[in-house]
Amino acid sequence: MKEYNTAQFEKDLDALGVSLTGKQIEQFLRYYEILIEKNKVMNLTAITEYEDVLKKHFVDSVSIVKAMDFSGGMSVIDVGTGAGFPGLALKLAFPELKMTLLDSLNKRIHFLNEVIEELGVDGVETVHGRAEDYAKPGKLREQYDLCVSRAVANLSTLCEYCLPFVKIDGLFVSYKSEKISEELAAAKGAVSVLGGYIEKQVEFMLPDSDSYRNLVLIRKKKETPVKYPRKAGIPGKEPL
Repeated sequence: MKEYNTAQFEKDLDALGVSLTGKQIEQFLRYYEILIEKNKVMNLTAITEYEDVLKKHFVDSVSIVKAMDFSGGMSVIDVGTGAGFPGLALKLAFPELKMTLLDSLNKRIHFLNEVIEELGVDGVETVHGRAEDYAKPGKLREQYDLCVSRAVANLSTLCEYCLPFVKIDGLFVSYKSEKISEELAAAKGAVSVLGGYIEKQVEFMLPDSDSYRNLVLIRKKKETPVKYPRKAGIPGKEPL
């Protein structure tokens, strides 16, 4: 592997209160290399510059520590993980997490499997499928302490996809990159119907950048009614 300057990456992580071992930093660098290599033949990310990938994908994924404590293991599912953000980046930063990466596109799952094998990561599984199918009873429903998603969809839709995976007292955290006061207000009814409540939102700038971030924490207080999520496509077309 070629030499990389990781000073800014380490400084950014330090600003979040996260310190990585030399081995973990090497894993992130190798992840970057495989991502860029594979991106030449399939569309994984529009962000490809070294410093940008480290800040806007890796540091951004780990920035959830601004909103919650990651000490001790927990079970996590990343819904619509894409190229592994935030789920695989979180797993590399916090190896004690038990991580599931869910995506509807099989070629992305193949890519993630390649990265996981190359980096020798244990305690992570990949699932090819739709959230609507895997959130059904008997599948992965209400199995996780935490669901995360950086997917681009409105909050009502995301909650319908994500809250069914969360155990009672667990959390769904939505990563947003814009101010969403109207979206938040519009989602309150949906969140309640799905068994949750909006606990807080944490707004900040990514370290040493002008990139605004907004983490929305939704706590689950009761079981999600079994009819949710609805069939494929409906949550997006007709948000609750």
